[in-house]
Amino acid sequence: MELGQARKARIVARPGGRILADALVAQGIDHVFSVPGESFLDTLDGLYAVRQKLKLVTCRFEAGAVHMAEAHGKLTGRPAAAFVTRGPGACHGSIGVHVAMQDSTPLLLFVGQIPFAETDRESFQEIDYRRMFSPIAKWVTQIDDAKRIPETVAHAVDVATSGRPGPVVIALSEEMQKHVAEVPDLARVPVATPHPDPAAVERMLGMLARARRPLAILGGSSWTPEGRAAIREFLLGNHLPVTVGFRRQALYDGTLPNFAGDLGVGSDPALVAKAREADLILAIGTRLGEPVTQGYTLFDMAGGVPIVHVYPQAEEIGRVFRPALGIAADLNAFATAVAAKEPLSASWNGWTDELRRLREKQREVPEQEGPLNVAEAMRELEGLLAPDAILTTDAGNFAGWPSRFMNFSEDQRYIGPTNGAMGYSVPAAVGANIAFPERMVVSFVGDGGFMMTGQEIATAIHHGVAPIVLVFNNQMYGTIRMYQERTYPGRVSGTALTNPDFAKYIEAFGGHGEVVSTTEEFAPAFRRAVESGKPAVIELRTNPDQITSRATIADLRAGGAAKPKRAPVRRAKPAARTSGKPKKR
Repeated sequence: MELGQARKARIVARPGGRILADALVAQGIDHVFSVPGESFLDTLDGLYAVRQKLKLVTCRFEAGAVHMAEAHGKLTGRPAAAFVTRGPGACHGSIGVHVAMQDSTPLLLFVGQIPFAETDRESFQEIDYRRMFSPIAKWVTQIDDAKRIPETVAHAVDVATSGRPGPVVIALSEEMQKHVAEVPDLARVPVATPHPDPAAVERMLGMLARARRPLAILGGSSWTPEGRAAIREFLLGNHLPVTVGFRRQALYDGTLPNFAGDLGVGSDPALVAKAREADLILAIGTRLGEPVTQGYTLFDMAGGVPIVHVYPQAEEIGRVFRPALGIAADLNAFATAVAAKEPLSASWNGWTDELRRLREKQREVPEQEGPLNVAEAMRELEGLLAPDAILTTDAGNFAGWPSRFMNFSEDQRYIGPTNGAMGYSVPAAVGANIAFPERMVVSFVGDGGFMMTGQEIATAIHHGVAPIVLVFNNQMYGTIRMYQERTYPGRVSGTALTNPDFAKYIEAFGGHGEVVSTTEEFAPAFRRAVESGKPAVIELRTNPDQITSRATIADLRAGGAAKPKRAPVRRAKPAARTSGKPKKR
């Protein structure tokens, strides 16, 4: 809706629930993920009235609903909305707000509230949401007057998408949704983004020209396709070695000759060592948080190695590491500005090539005990994916397998929770597939994480989408077991799991199930899952002793990882489906 049209629109008396639904449509919100509650029945009725313009996705658990909305924001750069009921619903959904905050993802969470006349009586399911959510949201508010709905929703979208993107939480008092008011809808208005200071860009290029071992670290969210193309042009044109932050593999084409890998949990130790040798760090979009900086030890906080920190919110620049140059700018505007500059005469070509060789070396498939070599399966999966596949990951040691052994290409997307939230991947995959039903969507998840939110497979069935879930089953909470074995070798306490037959689990929903116990079984099982056109689970029965992609439990008990042998890679045949569109039976 254009601003002029909004001003001329006839004001019609509507109940608050309908005003809210219309406000979401006016702000360009096209997906709502929800577990219904009596505290927002009137808004549900309002959403019914706009069902041709806005898709309402009914989920099975509030955490799953908010994870779906968060994944939508990651992939589109625009917020989706999640709706949960008061009290328990808000508590269940709060994990998704924490993910959105630490991942810098635009998100709107609406929470049904008690009648405002009952406030401060500890009414049934009463919570003060301003106090509850203020540490993990950009803004928390409550609407008690239906006339304030368009104003509040418009501002919430602006807050969620500007500067460092993040979540906004809006409580909705129960009776306000029933009140009838005459108020105009407010149009979606672009928020001006900060552009980089041209003098700062020139200073950065001067610092780069003097460097011999520069290293770029990409991070952040809300990159546009144009911004990604521009930053790629700058980095590739200058043959700069590029790393990505923790779970930010989607930001750069891993097949390019200047991609050096990821910095985060489970990074290649050789890459970490080389990062310590860098004489200039270009931190573009990353907060330089704890995972990326290896527990804040990778760089000198006083700036012994110069850091150029580019970030859309000035308050984050210099928060931990003192930069030699801080540039507060929208990441896409910065990328456009630097891409317009002539490439420098690089003196670091050999350095970049060395880091690329390290990346390819760590992708070599090691020999492993047991019939299923997960590393080789991941290399085969790389060739089976659709060119525009979306991949989601959960938290856990298993996530080291795809990030180490797979290169994700330009049009593929790989998203996961940088705050380490288990239970993210399956609902994120369902939400991604609902937003992009024509694309192949693959979820990576451990057996522990799958059992937290795997019931959202029912949401996929209900809405007719078909993600493929790879369950890495080692019958334990693997990450905690790893730390346990390092600290208390052999004293296993609280980390063992008993699991169902995951293939039968999804078959009970009407989906497609596979069990893979050997390397040779993986590629055919994946092809069958694709061809089924149904939501699918492929259970990978991994060797429990292989606790990470680099170490076994025996290694940890012995006090160090054994040096792996190398094995040849068997190349996969082309994928049965390359368009990403599932076949129907």
